[in-house]
Amino acid sequence: MTVDQLSSRTDRLATGRARPTGARPRTSMTTRRHRAFYLFTSPWIIGFLLLTVTPMAYALWLSFTTFDGISPNWRYVGLGNYRELLSDPVTWDSLGRAGLFAVTSVPLSILAGLGLAVLVNRPLKARGLFRTLLYLPAVVPPVGAGLAFKLLFDQNSGASNGVLTFFGVDAVPWLADPYARYVLLMTVLWAAGNVMIISLAGLQDVPRELHEAARIDGAGSWRTFRSITVPLLSPVLLFQTVTGMIASVQTIMPLLLAPLGDTSGITTVPQSNYLYMMHVFAQYFALGRYGYASALLWVLFVLILVVTGLIFKFTSGAVFYTVDPEAKKK
Repeated sequence: MTVDQLSSRTDRLATGRARPTGARPRTSMTTRRHRAFYLFTSPWIIGFLLLTVTPMAYALWLSFTTFDGISPNWRYVGLGNYRELLSDPVTWDSLGRAGLFAVTSVPLSILAGLGLAVLVNRPLKARGLFRTLLYLPAVVPPVGAGLAFKLLFDQNSGASNGVLTFFGVDAVPWLADPYARYVLLMTVLWAAGNVMIISLAGLQDVPRELHEAARIDGAGSWRTFRSITVPLLSPVLLFQTVTGMIASVQTIMPLLLAPLGDTSGITTVPQSNYLYMMHVFAQYFALGRYGYASALLWVLFVLILVVTGLIFKFTSGAVFYTVDPEAKKK
């Protein structure tokens, strides 16, 4: 009798029952849990690989070529596209405008959403109705919102200039420089309901006992909000800052707000609204430079990673968590 047979016989005697010859060994609970996890997450994993990783890898390969999307006469240029974009003043100007737009729009949207959240968190009559009405603009598709603002601020037939004309004020070219940037900011503030909902959830998670203790200690409303509410909302504010920054540098709303022009609409985008993604769009669809545009997108991807890392680094001491995220690792 071999050592394995002796061990198997000892196990059967210890358990009091013998496993039938040829039967499959039992699967442990841990293995079954792992299989269930990968089974339920497999649709997302497959979708992530096919719809995210594969296109990104393809775009990375395109960024080293002169491919134009149609002609088979393309060639490998290595880092040529990246060297060109580093010396392209239009790229740097559009990137600067995108950064300025992010620095301006993200704080405004967070402040507007937080203010609305504080307002609808109070015990008001028809509070649910106000929450619904304030959130409705956030669910409007961007295309519909852009076209609505385009009609609203049209110089000849827009409702905004109609009101100004009624009061004897000359019509304002809202969709041209230098007013186009302000219309773009209005589109961001108009959809502040999304920020409001997230801030409202954070406000409702603040323990009431802390507010009551602050009132007992004689703290006013502003001091309570500044010393208790804002620190407890800091993880929510950090989340909104990061996601807002990523969304703002990828906006295509200026294209929807542009006056009627060529089929691509790029030549009619006001200079103040010619952001980085407008430059990428122009390279792809107006000029057919797929390789150069792919290089622009990969540079933007790296910049977003760097800026996000810097935000986490410099805000690590200002974000307060009710549960220490490092405690679970110990």
